[in-house]
Amino acid sequence: MFQEEDPSMYAIEFQTKVENGHIEIPAEFKDRLVGCVRVIVLAEEQRAKANLLDQLLANPIKLENFVPLTREEIYERS
Repeated sequence: MFQEEDPSMYAIEFQTKVENGHIEIPAEFKDRLVGCVRVIVLAEEQRAKANLLDQLLANPIKLENFVPLTREEIYERS
């Protein structure tokens, strides 16, 4: 566990991508982040991408003069 003689700390916040388990520290902070640091990671949840059908069900396209097919027309065989 990390312990420091002087417990005063300050926070730096930035967003970055994790690549192969590594986090790149932006150049503007590299000189300030030396020695021991405490790292807290807040990760965004990965959401499954909605497919086209899900998107259309959530946001249906509205057309003027649209008349849906009847049950008979849906199952009518040519």
